[in-house]
Amino acid sequence: MAEISLCMIVRDEEDVLRRCLESAAPLVDEIIIADTGSKDKTCEIAREFTDQVYHFDWCDDFAAARNFAFSKASKPFCMWLDADDVILPEDQQKFLARKGELEQADVVMMPYHTGFDEAGRVVYTFDRERIVRSSPQYRWQGRIHEVIVPAGRIVLWEAAVTHKKLRVHDPDRNLRIFEAMRSAGEEFSARDQYYYGRELMFHHRIEEAKQVLEAFLSRPEGWVENKISACQDLARCHREAGEPGLAMQAVCRAFLYDIPRPVGCCQLGDYFRERGQYENAIFWYHLALSMKVKARGSFEQPDYEGYIPYLQLCVCYDRLGRHETARRCNRLAWELKPDSEICAGNEAYFQSILP
Repeated sequence: MAEISLCMIVRDEEDVLRRCLESAAPLVDEIIIADTGSKDKTCEIAREFTDQVYHFDWCDDFAAARNFAFSKASKPFCMWLDADDVILPEDQQKFLARKGELEQADVVMMPYHTGFDEAGRVVYTFDRERIVRSSPQYRWQGRIHEVIVPAGRIVLWEAAVTHKKLRVHDPDRNLRIFEAMRSAGEEFSARDQYYYGRELMFHHRIEEAKQVLEAFLSRPEGWVENKISACQDLARCHREAGEPGLAMQAVCRAFLYDIPRPVGCCQLGDYFRERGQYENAIFWYHLALSMKVKARGSFEQPDYEGYIPYLQLCVCYDRLGRHETARRCNRLAWELKPDSEICAGNEAYFQSILP
């Protein structure tokens, strides 16, 4: 069976590192830890699992740090995790069931669950290159939002990695690195430009975000899923700027790249609902519900495939006086999230107006 080196970069992760390594240690054959300057017990915890704990001088370059960790690996495959990741028991079993097939792959893509609702249900997930053949061909690129470009024999596994953040680190770090790159005159890749635009949006620097996202969309080499997401982000920027018509145009631009995504359909539904054009809104919310075809590797947001459009359909049908239909939509949303206070409130409302 092919052996795997788990290669991690860490800093001040004493609250989560043991949890991560306990979940991953049974799956891998070697653990490499590159510490970038911890002042807590991170290194002490790491040494409970491995004697290969190294220091890396942090230089605002995640790719450099990860490549340093990869350089210490002795096994034929390298795997990466962040300290606040965990592999849940059911995913450990899925992982072990596929590990024997690893020699048939150069890159293994695995789901990465990064967004959750109040009950812990996954609301945002996407595939990441998780295991790669130990070769100079498979090395990290990008100072921030680093990536290994998948190539060769690419295999999709169902075993997921779950990102379970316990605290917010430096919320300005990514933007600070991007702006240092810009000040130094460094050339931005298309991926850099996409994520820089998103950081500006998250920091409510909307006019700058619009300019950067537009520049990204003008580049032919951008990844199609990033372009679709950029259209949705650009729509959010226009909405925040009080430009609903431009927001709608931005959503529709995503249709140039692939079939409509549920998020975009719901954005268009929102546009018409907010203007009292409920029949038009209903069309788009139903379309969101019908989008069953998933592009493996795309950004998946399950709430937009069921819970959110059902709730908005409830609103639209209620405004049209079709209360029974509205109630059915609310109950379908409630089935997806039985703990939803919104659905419970809606049901109380329908009980008050319906026989």
